[in-house]
Amino acid sequence: MIRFNRVLLIVLDSLGIGEMPDAALYGDVGSDTLGHIAQQRRLQIPNLQRMGIANLKPLNSVEPASVPSAHYGRIALASPGKDTTTGHWEMAGILLDKPFPLYPRGFPSEIIKRFENKTGRGVLGNIPASGTEIIAQLGEEHVKTGKWIVYTSADSVFQVAAHEEKVPVEELYQACRKAREILRGDHEVGRVIARPFVGSPGNFKRTERRRDFAIEPPGITMLDLLHEKNLPTVGVGKIASIFCYRGISEEIKVKNNMDNCDQILESMGKVDVGLIFSNLVDFDMIYGHRNDVQGYGQALEEFDKRLNEIEKSLRRDDLLLLTADHGCDPTTPSTDHSREHVPLIAYSKRIRGGSDLGLRKTLADVGATVCENFGCRLLTGESFLTSLR
Repeated sequence: MIRFNRVLLIVLDSLGIGEMPDAALYGDVGSDTLGHIAQQRRLQIPNLQRMGIANLKPLNSVEPASVPSAHYGRIALASPGKDTTTGHWEMAGILLDKPFPLYPRGFPSEIIKRFENKTGRGVLGNIPASGTEIIAQLGEEHVKTGKWIVYTSADSVFQVAAHEEKVPVEELYQACRKAREILRGDHEVGRVIARPFVGSPGNFKRTERRRDFAIEPPGITMLDLLHEKNLPTVGVGKIASIFCYRGISEEIKVKNNMDNCDQILESMGKVDVGLIFSNLVDFDMIYGHRNDVQGYGQALEEFDKRLNEIEKSLRRDDLLLLTADHGCDPTTPSTDHSREHVPLIAYSKRIRGGSDLGLRKTLADVGATVCENFGCRLLTGESFLTSLR
């Protein structure tokens, strides 16, 4: 069995590849993020194409590779739900028996009242919304009144926005800690997120001082097992916050997808062994949730170019894994995540590639493979390491 010194696990956030059998339970019948983008926009993704992305399913304008350079497959989510935390936790070995709570009509009044009482400020909003849009709508009133802007999304999140010149950022962080204390039991959302912003009416802009307050995974994860073996575990982007910073030896914050790719490449120059775990959030946050088909397609093409750089920088004893955490079909009326299968691409210069890894039953198969590679065992998932020849 081949083993690799380093594993690069890159999550193409929301790149679903077709509805799961239970999609009707989530209102997602017919969802197909990648397939529908390819129908509406001619995709130029030669590197993903060569690795086998179009061998997973027919894609308009993208031909299957005659001999894919990577192994490829599809993955189902075994846990209920279709949010970021659920997908990443399952990938790392945590299978949930119930989904995180969602708030399509905003949070209950008793939650909001408790938050107001504990923080000493009122609340504006309390609706599902795009972060940039709700700041544009309520930012001026917030500056006048000092009230928090509270909103949620398709994810299980309680988001609090405040202008940095009106409310000190540390006060915003402290308010989010109080929200985290309130949101327990039936209302235990996956993350509380501080969203500071600056600017003036008509020109408000979120800053890079975002901070996430997550809950810890309720069991042992892939990251915990690698950390116990003193292996480097580098989290690029929002990975560390998703796991409440547990099992992460180094967190690298990024500005966008391209900065994320820069940081992956830089980490490859520093880390000789272990895991580099990255999430490319722009696909989901900027394009999927805003139903921007053209932007999503362009972002895929931009990543494909950077994928070529990453591939060239791989050492012979590296393993590159590409996957996703859920779907977010930008062609449907909904701006929410979608219950879809996700892709699996496994590439190394040491292996021939070209074989179909089939339909995997759970994202935990990814974590099981990473763990087996480094000599430890995840209690969930089925490793496909022996299939990489």
